[in-house]
Amino acid sequence: MIIDELRTYGVDIDTALQRCVNNEALFIKLAKKIPDTAQFNDLKDALKEKDLDKAFDIAHALKGIVSNLAITPLEKPISEMTELLRERKDIDYSQYIEEIDDAYNSFCEIISRA
Repeated sequence: MIIDELRTYGVDIDTALQRCVNNEALFIKLAKKIPDTAQFNDLKDALKEKDLDKAFDIAHALKGIVSNLAITPLEKPISEMTELLRERKDIDYSQYIEEIDDAYNSFCEIISRA
């Protein structure tokens, strides 16, 4: 079952379902929108352009999305990146992008089967 796969992947299913008024179909519907979220690519573009203000805004929005759905494997690196960007730290974010890409790709693979 997809919920079990997502739990194994690291989604805090109990929290996610609580936020979706215990409606599993609603959670799945919202989670299925993640693969279509252009903000993941927008974040990479903003970082390539060294636009830290834009990168912060995008990272902060993504943090809200994945946090509300309790997608912990994505939440952790995005949250860390958001805090660094909040301070406008001009550093190499490639480690975070790699971790986000790996978590994102794994999540998309699972949710595509829903």
